[in-house]
Amino acid sequence: MTLQGGCTCGYVRYEVSGTPSKETICHCSICRRTSGAPLVAWFTVSAQTYRILAGTPAQFESSPETERTFCPRCGSALSYRSRRFPDEVDVTTCSLDEPQLVPPRDHTYVRSRLPWVKLADGLPEFDKTRQ
Repeated sequence: MTLQGGCTCGYVRYEVSGTPSKETICHCSICRRTSGAPLVAWFTVSAQTYRILAGTPAQFESSPETERTFCPRCGSALSYRSRRFPDEVDVTTCSLDEPQLVPPRDHTYVRSRLPWVKLADGLPEFDKTRQ
């Protein structure tokens, strides 16, 4: 499977190939703050299959061992990489051109979920990361 996506303004474009995994909706406070949203959908791909097609994403270390990328022009969140898992890249699902192709399979870090967010989709919930 090959998927393409990018930022809101179109400056950064990327492509991923292979089979997405770890499709989740994260409720952690760092994801919330970096996206300005109450939760963020992510999926994981092999780092070798994540290619920037256009533009140059900006990056910052959001926590020890963690790098996030975003568009330097419009601020769209794009990816997450942990030094603990150097062969993986997590990609924001909704930065895909067709996010419906990679639906979430669970909710992670629900212990940090905002109290006014009510989950009713029936997906598995994990206090932190999945076990």
